[in-house]
Amino acid sequence: MLSEELASAFARVALANAVREYPRAVAHLLRTANDELAPKKVHPAFFGSYDWHSSVHMHWLMARVLRLYPMLPENGRIAALLDAHLSPAAIEAELAYFKANPIFERPYGWAWLLALQAEALRMKARWSKALAPLAGHLAERMAAFVALPYPIRAGSHGNSAFACILALDYARAGGDLPLEMAIRKAARRWYGSDRNAPLAYEPSLDDFLSPALVEAVLMREVLEPAEFARWLNGFLPEGIGPLAEPPAGHDRSDAKQAHLDGLCLSRAWCFSALGLSDAAEKHLAAGMPHVAGGDYVGEHWLASFAVLALSEAALKTP
Repeated sequence: MLSEELASAFARVALANAVREYPRAVAHLLRTANDELAPKKVHPAFFGSYDWHSSVHMHWLMARVLRLYPMLPENGRIAALLDAHLSPAAIEAELAYFKANPIFERPYGWAWLLALQAEALRMKARWSKALAPLAGHLAERMAAFVALPYPIRAGSHGNSAFACILALDYARAGGDLPLEMAIRKAARRWYGSDRNAPLAYEPSLDDFLSPALVEAVLMREVLEPAEFARWLNGFLPEGIGPLAEPPAGHDRSDAKQAHLDGLCLSRAWCFSALGLSDAAEKHLAAGMPHVAGGDYVGEHWLASFAVLALSEAALKTP
């Protein structure tokens, strides 16, 4: 469970990251020699935290802890930062960028922005109004994306199932029935006939998601309990097997290898959602010591996955 003490500590990480412009990893298709790349000019809402999607992670983290713990000592700073970053003018600039760069951050960054809006909607927060144009645009793009014939099964940013889980939460929080139905249909089409998940192939060195587990969590969300039980029995006929063990040691100053700490946390989130508490606790124990205080290649994003894992039940809060 996300304690008040941890929520406060993670909020401080997010507050620092969300205003840190550099180092910055830029993903931009240059069309002219005059393209503007300065983070704060191009992305006035989400300019911190190493890259765009991680900045959105951090804003989501702040919104979630604000919702779960409205009396945290950091909440005044959180509200002030969200007021500054999620202003109508800043979000209008972000929306203009997405319209000019339609596949930017597809689908991972889209999904985290929708998750941020879901938190704002649940709180009935003033930021939801400012976010609405960007969230609505990305919801439409997500609905079109999930109509494609094949999913992306990677263990990193492109993973379709993870994006669908976050987007589905937004659809339910915001009453976006077309998006919910599009995700439901896509999940059945993409994964409904999957059997014998290749667990021995996980993880790869780039993974911060388990392709098998996020797929199972998505199917749990879209299938009726009895149908899901049958599907899961075919998908994981021998249980979680090698996924029960956290990934082995690695170089946490390497941005790709640092993904494996996130894998511990995202697996814990999945295990919690699937009712496998022992496995969840084991992975939390492996991942939590590396969330804060380490190299920035991990610290700029890991706290959001820790909050996701520790507050899984909050996902179900109306």
